[in-house]
Amino acid sequence: MTDLFQFSRGTAPLLISIPHLGSQIPDAQRPHMTDVALQSGDTDWHLDTLYQFAQALGASVLGARYSRYVVDLNRPPNDESLYPGQTKTGLCPTQAFRGDALYQNDAVLTDTERAQRLEAYWKPYHAKLQEEIDRIKAEHGTVLLWEAHSIASVLPRLFEGKLPDLNIGTSDGASCAPDILAAVHEQLNGCKDYTWAVNGRFKGGYITRHYGSPADNVHAIQLEMCQSTYMDETYPYGYRPDLADKVIPVVEGMVTAALRQTTARQR
Repeated sequence: MTDLFQFSRGTAPLLISIPHLGSQIPDAQRPHMTDVALQSGDTDWHLDTLYQFAQALGASVLGARYSRYVVDLNRPPNDESLYPGQTKTGLCPTQAFRGDALYQNDAVLTDTERAQRLEAYWKPYHAKLQEEIDRIKAEHGTVLLWEAHSIASVLPRLFEGKLPDLNIGTSDGASCAPDILAAVHEQLNGCKDYTWAVNGRFKGGYITRHYGSPADNVHAIQLEMCQSTYMDETYPYGYRPDLADKVIPVVEGMVTAALRQTTARQR
């Protein structure tokens, strides 16, 4: 057992990764952080609850326990920009998505501190992710890696206007086979209650881009969904069953369709 992430092993060729699920901040870090930071507002809240349907699909589920304010598990270890020319949130962010300072007196992290966080938090999550991908591939011959994310629907510092409710990213088609993406696309075409986009503003973060390799039978898809579809977007970020119960079947339909197509490719 580890307190760095939560993990449950499944029986299907499906791995759901939730790298921004965590909201914990280490005790040693807390005295240096602002009140905004201590609320861990940019967490992908409640996705472990939203994705409970995955257990019935036989999915393995990996979710972080610590906040992205400690280190962002979905950013490259060298902190290069995933979207050049656009506002960057960073490997060890010093500002929240809305621009608020995360550290008192606008403190700047040292290279040593960044390296320590990379070693202590980033590397163990990715080691577990790779270990499970390898295990699933060895057992099933193929892997569907579903990257589960959520975000506030309106963030003027980062995006113009309101985001689509459901955002699918496959690194412009590089991280999964076309027929798997087509299966998800078909589900979206039948979705009348939510707006959506495929490889629009969100093309997949580091995990999708790094691990997705269709030639090696590892197919990665990221879903970035607006938090307004299932929760309150303001503190204390409450889960809204009245909203969630409507969007869960849509998300489940996409995951199920992608999994079905992934397994069909191996027959």
